[in-house]
Amino acid sequence: MGSNTPKQFLTLGGLPLLVHSLRVFEASDVVSAVVLAAPQADLDYCRREIVDQYGLKKVVRIVAGGAERQDSVRLGLAAVEHDAGIVLVHDAVRPFLTVTMIAQVVKAAARHGAAIVAIPMRDTVKRAGADGLIEETVDRKPLWLAQTPQAFTRALLEEAHAKALQNGFRATDDAQLVEQ
Repeated sequence: MGSNTPKQFLTLGGLPLLVHSLRVFEASDVVSAVVLAAPQADLDYCRREIVDQYGLKKVVRIVAGGAERQDSVRLGLAAVEHDAGIVLVHDAVRPFLTVTMIAQVVKAAARHGAAIVAIPMRDTVKRAGADGLIEETVDRKPLWLAQTPQAFTRALLEEAHAKALQNGFRATDDAQLVEQ
């Protein structure tokens, strides 16, 4: 994005993207607590300039994240209270979530064990060969773009992360870990 500022701290409408996301979790009746994973160097900043400054009461822990997103989620998950039945994973740089979206994904996860927010693929997708030349147009009807928040039973997500760590598997999102 051409900035030295981490994306989650860039502002939109005068507020950091992270604050936009956290305020929606604050307003949600189905969210009781938030664990925030952040780079080690940003932990104090997150506490002072994000959580305290904006009065975010549901943020109960701020933990050091890992080298990659998957590591950060695993470390954040380890800090979640053990009685949490459903766990939400959200990418803080996606500030356009809603309270309704959270409620729906939590309800679906409670019913099915896991659920994600997704949007139908609208773009035309092409598959190219090794030579870079287009070979075909892919049918987009069954394709969805995975978004966040993603919701899982705590046990299912812990099991998926443990298995991935044991097998050295890297995923692009938590739903992919659960799919394995």
